Amino acid sequence: MSGGAAPIPGLKAALSLASPGGARGKLSILIYHRVLPAADPLRTGDPDAATFRWQMELLARHFNVLPLDEAARRLREGTLPARAACVTFDDGYADNVTVALPILRATGVPATFFVATAYLDGGRMFNDTLIEFAKAVPDGPCDLSAVGLGTHTIASIRDRRALMASLIGHFKYQPAALRLPTAEKLAADAGIRLPDDLMMSTAQLRALHAAGMEIGAHTDTHPILARQADDDARREIRRGKDRLEALLGAPVRVFAYPNGRPLKDYAAAHVHMVAECGFAAAVSTRPAAADRQCGIHELPRFTPWDATPARFGLRLLRSLVFPHGVGG
Repeated sequence: MSGGAAPIPGLKAALSLASPGGARGKLSILIYHRVLPAADPLRTGDPDAATFRWQMELLARHFNVLPLDEAARRLREGTLPARAACVTFDDGYADNVTVALPILRATGVPATFFVATAYLDGGRMFNDTLIEFAKAVPDGPCDLSAVGLGTHTIASIRDRRALMASLIGHFKYQPAALRLPTAEKLAADAGIRLPDDLMMSTAQLRALHAAGMEIGAHTDTHPILARQADDDARREIRRGKDRLEALLGAPVRVFAYPNGRPLKDYAAAHVHMVAECGFAAAVSTRPAAADRQCGIHELPRFTPWDATPARFGLRLLRSLVFPHGVGG
């Protein structure tokens, strides 16, 4: 366990009061997607390696960090340690292995990686295609009338961020079969070459597993389950689990709902499907800390977006003091 993160006076004692463990235990589950080698002005929600390192050092110093399967079981049994936390990653990005894994190993922090299996070995998700488009489109007018978004003027990083947000918001709830091909056509029409190494390879997935990290399922193609017919949703949930288990030769016991907002992105029927598929626990993106009142197949979690150790630590404390919602 690394000792590089300086202690924040009084934080550990306050966390112990707010999350005493046992039957009154609470669980902070953090969401990450990517850890970037260096900061990217278009990916302000993803930490760079230096930021991620101090975050993991702070967690290692102040929390008892557990793999999700163990943490969910102990939450249900009432045997959580004080200051329990989990670190989770969604989607299956290659930098989870190349950048995040060495930091996790150096700090002694276990993590759970939810992988959308369709994008292994050279795949690319629709949102990343749109981000790459927003990064590379030339300055000047950007005509998106073909996809119903009119014309944008690109002259600054702020314009590119606005373009990216507009594109992702527009595409997110479109039919899954149309999202990626339409996004790729946008890039092709603009002459933009798209990367094919954003997501993990099968070898990297196996390396994560061999390093002792927990692998969880995230469906196959990452659809919004609430927009799927029941049979299609069940097939997506099952296929992601089956493919991972075949690749790893090991059971996959935890699941993350794509996008993850209750009612909007998944419904009670999908919670039942996840349980029926044999998952021991599942996580949403409802921003809160978990306690024993939470359903084991829709545990809440939240994104740690604060820029300094003190604010990051206070955010985690606030989530435990007010466990039913983590505000801005």
